[in-house]
Amino acid sequence: MSPKGALDAALTPTGENIELGKFAGFGDVFAAEFGFSMDVALCFEDIEIGAQWDSPGRTVTETDIVNFASNTGDFNPLHVDAEFASKTIYRKPIAHGLLGMSWAAGLGSHFPRVSTIAFSAVRDWEFHKPIYAGDTLRLNTTVLDKIIHGKRTGRVAWLLKLFNQRGELVQQGIFETIVAVRYPQRHRPQNRIDNGAANKLIESDIDNESI
Repeated sequence: MSPKGALDAALTPTGENIELGKFAGFGDVFAAEFGFSMDVALCFEDIEIGAQWDSPGRTVTETDIVNFASNTGDFNPLHVDAEFASKTIYRKPIAHGLLGMSWAAGLGSHFPRVSTIAFSAVRDWEFHKPIYAGDTLRLNTTVLDKIIHGKRTGRVAWLLKLFNQRGELVQQGIFETIVAVRYPQRHRPQNRIDNGAANKLIESDIDNESI
């Protein structure tokens, strides 16, 4: 099956993908240990550079902001003191910047759904606009690059862009994750050209028959 065919099959409305549910040993162990089936989530082979997904929206509430302050211990008055915030350039309390980053991770967790083993890095995260209670956030996710990482996993770089209800870019940056390989024994190692250039990848060395 071609990469495009594999991607389309993995994103069917029912989420079923019987053909790609045949694993090479490792897949069954991974599914048992991490509590979900790899046949309804993208594996490393299924992910195409340049592919994009848009999440549904989620509206920020004052409760979300207060709960985040309680969970992190960050009670900066910019976030929790309406009188103080009214005298700043924001005119009212704003959400924590890291709340936006956390929501980006959450909104993207099923768009796409991926057989993720680990979250390995955040790079070049930027905060462009404040987030207020009442804002509805949506996430656009783009695959920047992918590279085989050992025999059973691959590393994927994702560009995440968080937008508000007006279509304004509020945050963006790069997440890197370690993703399960569906057919681990068929891959050969690759090397990244430059770890700082997320959209550059050495020409693939993977056997075409393995995808």
